[in-house]
Amino acid sequence: MWDFRTPGIPDELFDRTEDVPITKEDVRALAISKLRLKDGFSAIDVGCGSGSITVELCLQTRGKVYAIDFDSNAVELTKKNLSKFGVNAEVILSKAQEALPSLPQVDAIIVGGTWGDTKQVLQLAVDRLKQGGRIVIDTILIETMYHSLSAINEMNLKEVDVTQVTIAKARKVTTGTMMLSRNPVMMISATKA
Repeated sequence: MWDFRTPGIPDELFDRTEDVPITKEDVRALAISKLRLKDGFSAIDVGCGSGSITVELCLQTRGKVYAIDFDSNAVELTKKNLSKFGVNAEVILSKAQEALPSLPQVDAIIVGGTWGDTKQVLQLAVDRLKQGGRIVIDTILIETMYHSLSAINEMNLKEVDVTQVTIAKARKVTTGTMMLSRNPVMMISATKA
């Protein structure tokens, strides 16, 4: 289905529904690159939504991947997309706060949703990171960004990087081509020292 080693699988290759979010391909590629993955790495996708990041993690690492979401529609869609791309992950229907403590330590974690409990979710996520492991938090909400950065600083993580990315994609119209902007996404990445 996707025979390339580069992240950023086109969005149209994923099964999607209106009520389950997807991290768009350009943002997904950047988030995956910030994790600094290697073959055999293990990873957790917190707030897996459509499973697009979960699929990319499986393809990039070929290691053990866990996907968590509290929405049963998201869990089913993630499973469907994993099957479509021929990869496997353990998909967990649960709040992150309940699932994270029982998971093993991993090399990489991406957090796409904290549902208002940012500090607790991030602390639990960092607890699941191995030494030298990377975490990436992506959000469109300023409040989540603020609480994430505060939590990351309190945990004394290293190599903290804050990036805001705004993507515009071309669309043909009757008179030519116009650029349509997507929501800006803020991304924090850091390493557990």
